[in-house]
Amino acid sequence: MSISQFISWCVAAITFGTVIMYGCIGETINQKAGDLNLGVPGVMQIGGISALASAFLYERAVADPNPVLSMLISLIACMLAAALAGLLYAFLTVTLKVNQNVTGLTLTIFGTGIANFFGGSMMKLSGGVGTISVARTANIFRMKLPFLFGKFGTFGSIVFSHGWMVYLALILAFAIQYFLDRTRVGLNLRSVGENPATADAAGINVTRYKYLASVIGSAICGLGGLFYVMDYIQGSWANDSTIEALGWLAVALVIFTSWKPKNATWGAYLFGLCYWAYIYIPAGVSRFLADKLKLSNATYMQNLYKMLPYLVTIVVLCMVSRKKKRENQAPASLGLSYFREER
Repeated sequence: MSISQFISWCVAAITFGTVIMYGCIGETINQKAGDLNLGVPGVMQIGGISALASAFLYERAVADPNPVLSMLISLIACMLAAALAGLLYAFLTVTLKVNQNVTGLTLTIFGTGIANFFGGSMMKLSGGVGTISVARTANIFRMKLPFLFGKFGTFGSIVFSHGWMVYLALILAFAIQYFLDRTRVGLNLRSVGENPATADAAGINVTRYKYLASVIGSAICGLGGLFYVMDYIQGSWANDSTIEALGWLAVALVIFTSWKPKNATWGAYLFGLCYWAYIYIPAGVSRFLADKLKLSNATYMQNLYKMLPYLVTIVVLCMVSRKKKRENQAPASLGLSYFREER
């Protein structure tokens, strides 16, 4: 493998990993409050289509759209729409005590349907060509750091050749980790997820914390959808299941990181390396493995490579289940509704 191929592989892995990192950070906040929100794929799709639709309508309505204003509009629309999805989830699971698993799966189906409906509508508005483009807005999201891009050789090409949302994800990961570990509000949130009855008895408003965790966590998940739309596929839309698949990987990444957002900073990129391995692994390696596995065609190895992220997920789930330390386990009340009268 040449240096240029290695750089391309790392850059692709970081871009891919950033999508699921946002979903992982948001879902970690949800789960730390005891809410198992399996609606992350749907929330990410709602955030992505809201960002794209708002930028698309703004660029169509204005003769000379301001890219910065368009960026702000899409960013606000994304976070508001995703937060509303989180509010809906909180209302159903916290107030109405609906089963969290069923609610999350329903939210995923709902988000997928909403996204594909509006995506198809925008395709018709754009002329029915099948491609929606908000390139001007996407270019702002993909803008590289001008004072670092092109410097530091190979290291700079890998680390500093990304849009600003990549670095925002890293900052968020460490900021949320500090919030959970070092602040009173973070401690209260964790206590709600561990034992809501005890937290309630200590004067902590369990309902408020669960609502806020769901709304804020979902807003952060929505940023993953925005990043996918504006950076990953450069300001367009495709009615496929890619965002949904990335959303499920984000949920798996929460377990992979042992509910520690700081671990997502390397776990997400590892998933990215595994995901793109089928393109960048040298052909000679594929032929060698194909011979060892008695495969008639080395191209079959590409299908095996595409399984790597999911195989890694399964292995990690098995490894996490064997961990004995309490801090590496899920919150004790995860997925369970809290009934105050049973305290």
